[in-house]
Amino acid sequence: MADPSSYRPKPGQIPDSPGVYRFRDEHRRVIYVGKAKSLRQRLANYFQDLAGLHPRTRTMVTTAASVEWTVVSTEVEALQLEYSWIKEYDPRFNVKYRDDKSYPYLAVTMNEEFPRVQVMRGHKKKGVRYFGPYAHAWAIRDTVDLLLRVFPVRTCSTGVFKNASRTGRPCLLGYIGKCSAPCVSRISPDDHWELADEFCDFMTGRTGTHLRRLEKQMMEAAEEMEYERAARLRDDIEALKKAMEKNAVVLADATDADLIAVAEDELEAAVQIFHVRGGRVRGQRGWVTDKVEDVTTGALVEHALQQLYGEERGDSVPKEVLVPALPDPVEPVQEWLTERRGSNVSLRIPQRGDKKDLMATVARNAQQALVLHKTKRASDLTTRSRALEEIAEALDLDSAPLRIECYDISHLQGDDVVASMVVFEDGLQRKSEYRRFQIKGFEGQDDVRSMHEVITRRFRRYLAEKERTGEWADGADALADGSPQALADGSPHAFADGSPAPLADAAEAPLTSSLKDDDGRPKRFAYPPQLVVVDGGQPQVAAARKALDELGIDDIAVCGLAKRLEEVWLPDDDDPVVLPRSSEGLYLLQRVRDEAHRFAITYQRTKRAKRFRAGPLDEVPGLGETRKQALIKHFGSVKRLRAATIDQICEVPGIGRKTAETIAVALTRAAPPAPAVNTATGEIIDDEEPDTTAGSPGAPVTSGAPEERRGQET
Repeated sequence: MADPSSYRPKPGQIPDSPGVYRFRDEHRRVIYVGKAKSLRQRLANYFQDLAGLHPRTRTMVTTAASVEWTVVSTEVEALQLEYSWIKEYDPRFNVKYRDDKSYPYLAVTMNEEFPRVQVMRGHKKKGVRYFGPYAHAWAIRDTVDLLLRVFPVRTCSTGVFKNASRTGRPCLLGYIGKCSAPCVSRISPDDHWELADEFCDFMTGRTGTHLRRLEKQMMEAAEEMEYERAARLRDDIEALKKAMEKNAVVLADATDADLIAVAEDELEAAVQIFHVRGGRVRGQRGWVTDKVEDVTTGALVEHALQQLYGEERGDSVPKEVLVPALPDPVEPVQEWLTERRGSNVSLRIPQRGDKKDLMATVARNAQQALVLHKTKRASDLTTRSRALEEIAEALDLDSAPLRIECYDISHLQGDDVVASMVVFEDGLQRKSEYRRFQIKGFEGQDDVRSMHEVITRRFRRYLAEKERTGEWADGADALADGSPQALADGSPHAFADGSPAPLADAAEAPLTSSLKDDDGRPKRFAYPPQLVVVDGGQPQVAAARKALDELGIDDIAVCGLAKRLEEVWLPDDDDPVVLPRSSEGLYLLQRVRDEAHRFAITYQRTKRAKRFRAGPLDEVPGLGETRKQALIKHFGSVKRLRAATIDQICEVPGIGRKTAETIAVALTRAAPPAPAVNTATGEIIDDEEPDTTAGSPGAPVTSGAPEERRGQET
């Protein structure tokens, strides 16, 4: 590992002008390429105190052994040179987008004597017109099959074409009218080239001219009583319209634009591009990249633009490029795009209307692509095994942690404090083992204290189950029957020390519970993990370790994953464990942490929404949702129900006299305040209450419900 000060340029050596710089390692390999408006200011950022650098940047400068630069005249030249060097050197610390598949294009070889329509993949060739990319090759073939009725362009390979020319017999398409058969001179080279040019015009979106021409010819044929010809033209028109329907109109003003969206997390980013031509989506493609360097969304967009248009010229660069964030600075990039197109290119963020709505669709596709990429990566058995081994090695565990539990705390400014517990076994989610907790030991916001309470409650139950069942008396056989299940009934239970265990929350019940002990009672928190992960840094880890120590549990490892820098913290260690960016172990820990966060915040939002919808009927013990709905349906509103007698309430199906009395008492206690009076007129304002049951899905907030406060959920 090199010391950056050993190769730092001397003061005054670095010019204060635009340029491109390269970091090289000890073997003279280029490991990073960057551009700058001012080389002096940019390079100075790399040679500051290592503690102030981002971990990825710190790794890069300590891997490098030298730095060199090239001065250019403008920022646009710097952008072009940076792209060229990234393509040439493929530096390991630069963002490199990789296609998640080799996308097929519809290509027309306008550089040949007899242009050919075909499916093409890979690098683009000079003189070939490309349309797409398409998600599937069969989609191209379906479109071409429809268009060959109207534009019978050659589609055969060179070998088939030469063989037909030698024998004087066209292929099957020539006989059925889907090829103009230039191989046997049914059409001249110039006429066939014009036919291919018309095909390209139609594919670029100029469809109206061809449709109007065919409709005019159809009407003329009908007037001349050439009905068979008119019928063929009618079928041609229908074929063109059907081909057009395959690409729905998304922008009404016949816009030519590319829309780029980015979905990212700490380590990876997915980019999706929609190619809109003539107001229709003509193609879609996407990339996934590892975020090797510390980059913003604007920088990711800039790299995507380089990848998209670095080798394009003319109409391949659209008039308008819509992005989620602008590069900084944006002027050189816009000037570079304009230069490649040959005319002005607008690079902007859509703010309203159809373009903003379409951008939201592209963003959803990017998010789905990122999720799919992560799912594929996580489902591989070899990858999961390697991830568990890396975690065991990094945390100095005796064996791979086959069962991992992760805990997270969520609240809204100290209200509705809840916690989640998610379980991963063999690197996969075990959703039947997930648990949710309400923090009961105190009120207010204290994540550390909350973590201590949750860990204590979970593992006190584990000890209670261990004592009750007599399993694992010698500390072995952690998974006795290989099919863990847990808490279902929430009945009280005494711990080994004689203290009563608290009643289980309804929210702590399992999502499924089918397996039972020998005595028929459902299993609870009976299975211990090999590793406990908490969402947080040193304080949360210390709280979890303290809770386990207080319970006398010393055979379960504890670590924390801090969100900011993705550092792994261990108890009693002042320095974190920094796993490599490409580590499968770090990726698995992130998935576990993110799942715990999702599960916790979903529960917290549910509790908050339920509290905001609370009404007087929610205070009636034993009154479920079905009977509440029946009461409101019978009386029409809570106000009329409050005015009803006990006998009238008993008329509702399912409501007995005792329940009716309880309802009457609860509604009397929750009586609304005195009616408001209009001081100007003396009129009593007596509004009818809403005809809905408080607490039901979609019910409005009652007058006594607290107003929702806005704040960040954690």
